[in-house]
Amino acid sequence: MVQKTVTIAGSVTVAKVSHGLMRMTGTLPPVSDEVAFEAIKGGVDALPSGVKMFLNGGAFYAPDRGPANLELIARFFEKYPEYADKAFLSIKAGVGANGVDCSAESLRRNMDVVLRSLRGTKRVDLFQPARIDPKVGLEDIMQTLVQLHSEGKFDYIGLTECSAVTLRRAHAIHPIAVAEIEISPFSYEDETKRVIATAKELGIAIAAYAPLGAGLLTGTMRSPSDLPEGDMRCIFSRFQEDNMHANLAIVDALTAVAERKHIALGQLCIAWVGQLGDHVIPLPGSSNKKRTLENLEGGNIDISSEELKEIEQILQTHRVKGERYFGAEKNEQLYLWG
Repeated sequence: MVQKTVTIAGSVTVAKVSHGLMRMTGTLPPVSDEVAFEAIKGGVDALPSGVKMFLNGGAFYAPDRGPANLELIARFFEKYPEYADKAFLSIKAGVGANGVDCSAESLRRNMDVVLRSLRGTKRVDLFQPARIDPKVGLEDIMQTLVQLHSEGKFDYIGLTECSAVTLRRAHAIHPIAVAEIEISPFSYEDETKRVIATAKELGIAIAAYAPLGAGLLTGTMRSPSDLPEGDMRCIFSRFQEDNMHANLAIVDALTAVAERKHIALGQLCIAWVGQLGDHVIPLPGSSNKKRTLENLEGGNIDISSEELKEIEQILQTHRVKGERYFGAEKNEQLYLWG
């Protein structure tokens, strides 16, 4: 099957499906280097020449908010330096122990941590503040990002969890290459649609994180007890007993569609997210090679107009229960349409 691709900033060709690295270091115990490296290599090796794998890491992807994720990435490229040119590396920063901080001091300090942790093994292709900090004006955030970019610390500027209005304002200050927002059959709000449309108009790629609903849209979980002890999702709103039970109606209905297509439920969800636009890049996370390859193949799957109508009917019939994170009253630092 021909590999579908997306063009970033008019010049970089990446696979239709990207690879999120958060859970490799964001859980306890962390994934071993051997397993993590095979997961990364597997995806890159599956791509044709000239197509890069969009790798998504973070300066705070660790239980202690430290640079463990960056250090894993550095070890990977130290061991496999020939893969540096085959990857498009996106790094998010600006979240610490006290939440979102996109002040100039914080972003510059985070950038220093990123570069020091990567140890020159891989250039940062895309740098993104992890959220829009409501305490810092957008113009000030962009001024810092533009300054860091002009100093040659990374190649492209991205934004995360931004509204359509904010994306347009930021792009008017300096071109935005990628906007990262959550998109899945569980997360497809009106503002999501506006961001997708605005990005299309402006020539900005969309990195659609959590297309598998933080794992609930893989069909592998039936109750909160299926989550590992200490998993952060245990306190997420949609994984609470009553909400999860209600949301499984969506999972079961979508599973029936996937089974008729002889594909995995996760692949159906990735394909559904991908069809929202030729500039949309589903961003699932994976810590093992088999899952990476399965996710990648999801980007090459077509969904018929009849299947799209059926999925739309499912989502209209069964409303998602619960918030994306902890609950509406506790989402200020994690879910911001800034």
